Amino acid sequence: MARHIWIDNKLLEHVSGLAAASPRRRKNFNFHLSEDEASNRLLNAIEPDSYIPPHRHLDPTKDETLIVVRGQLGAVIFDEEGKVADTAVLDAGGERVGINVIHGTYHTVLALAPGTVFFESKAGPFRPLGTPEFALWAPREGAEDAQAYFATLRKLFD
Repeated sequence: MARHIWIDNKLLEHVSGLAAASPRRRKNFNFHLSEDEASNRLLNAIEPDSYIPPHRHLDPTKDETLIVVRGQLGAVIFDEEGKVADTAVLDAGGERVGINVIHGTYHTVLALAPGTVFFESKAGPFRPLGTPEFALWAPREGAEDAQAYFATLRKLFD
């Protein structure tokens, strides 16, 4: 039996509502049935006050593609020492709508508009980030200095 899911405004509203109600202010909606699948595909709803710590994916099969389907993201690429190497505003239907992040590249994204949703795709199986993949120069989510650091990232898009 075929399994399909329409990606429509109703689904985007649903996942955005879940993100808005979440303590982390973001929520995934997975299209893959298992985290062990060879391809992980998901919608990621994120609110403007959600901090995703800079990180990288060291596995050479884990290039990551992000495409904004609603709202607006700020994308930040860092060098090895934590200096901002590049930024872009990704806007659903705009000039730039997404980014393909090559494995080993430190990066983060932040929502610039409420109700932002992006499609994310990378090779499976899903594995939580390990310590070497988190940027040592940036605070982890929930750390005492995370909000101050997050404020400096937000200023990149003011």
